[in-house]
Order: sequence, then structure tokens, then C-alpha cells
Amino acid sequence: MTKGRIVISPSCSIWCLLGFVGVLMCGNASAKAQQFSADLVTTQVDGTATAPAGKLRVFDDKVRIETPDFANGFFLIDGPNHAAYFARPTERIFMDARQSGRLTQLFVPVDPGDPCQQWQIMANLASGSDSSNRWRCERIGEEMIDGRHAAVYRAISSQGRDIVGWIDPELKFPLRIKMEDGVAITVENIQEGPQSTRLFVIPTNFHKFDPQALIQRIKQSDVWVNQPPQ
Repeated sequence: MTKGRIVISPSCSIWCLLGFVGVLMCGNASAKAQQFSADLVTTQVDGTATAPAGKLRVFDDKVRIETPDFANGFFLIDGPNHAAYFARPTERIFMDARQSGRLTQLFVPVDPGDPCQQWQIMANLASGSDSSNRWRCERIGEEMIDGRHAAVYRAISSQGRDIVGWIDPELKFPLRIKMEDGVAITVENIQEGPQSTRLFVIPTNFHKFDPQALIQRIKQSDVWVNQPPQ
């Protein structure tokens, strides 16, 4: 479609102008939107055994992941702020989700031309370091995953991780990750559409729980016993 100059009639009222601005803003938002829900499925090395690995929802640069292993809570990845949390609604608490596992480190929105950039950020976030882990990606092909086009990358970290990722250029999200041990996790049953914003924020009445602070408090109490030197 050819772009041209937009002419607004002098007779257009202030309400007309506001409506026009609203159309422009809605059009811009839809171009940026990346919202969908999907299931996560694990496939073993032999390719025969599969098991549900969880449910994920994506809202632009934020991801919510619920897994059977942590049925009492959910993980929330905040891409713009380079943060990841684990929340427990029944207890109304949340905590930093460092070293929380491969799902929160790898199933995040990425640049289809360089997914390693975001994977490196998440790996460093998990380790608590800004520079200890360097990633590099090599594009090795293209494939179709459940009817969706995917660019295939081999990703290698400076700490020895070697994975393969299938990236959907439209969703800007991994469709499949094959781990070092040969186990693959695939995004299935993708349902594109608006997601509720309340699912991607920590409720204001939740309190942050700091495990390290609790450990330090216990160490200063009478219940802590230092291990004798060997």
C-alpha cells in the first residue's frame, strides 16, 4: 500500500481529531502486539514419550509460565525490566526466580535474527552475573513446526551449553528447544489473541519473599549450628 500525505479537513472538530489519533494509536499497537497462549510439551530423546511441561501465555515482552512441578504458583518473566519472578497466589508472596530452570531462561521473546542476545540476558539473570556467560548463535536451516515457519539456530554458551532452537519470526518466540541431553520442549496448540493484562503483573497486595534474608536471620538465631571443620 502506497503511503501518502494525510489531509484533515479544516471542519474536523476536536472530537474528530481525537478519534483520528485513536485510530493511529490502535494501528501502531496492533503492529507491535505479540499475544498468544500455548501448551508446553516435553519429548524424550527417543522421540516417543511425551508429557505436558506446562502452559504459557505471552503479552508483548512478558511471559507467564505455569508448570505441573510448581502447581501452587506461576513464573512471570518481565522482558523490558530483565526480571523473572515466581509467585504463589495462595500465600500472596513472590520472589526472584533465579536459577529457576530452562523454561524461564529459554522460552522468552527473542530477536528472530539473533535469539542469543536475549538468551544470554536470561542466563546472566539466573546466575546473578552480567558477563559470566556469553552466547553465540549460528543459523543452520529452516523448518516447519506444526504448520508454522521457523528459523533453526544452534546456540552455544561460553559455559558449555549447546542447544538448538526453532524460532517463529512472526511470534518472535521459540517454537521448540532441544536441550543438551536431547530432550525437546515444544510449544503446541498456539492460540493467537489478546491476553488479560492482569495475568502479567504481580498483584499489589503480594509481598516479596527473600530466601537469602531468611537464611541470614536464621544464622543469627539460636537454631543455627555451624558445621565443624573437617
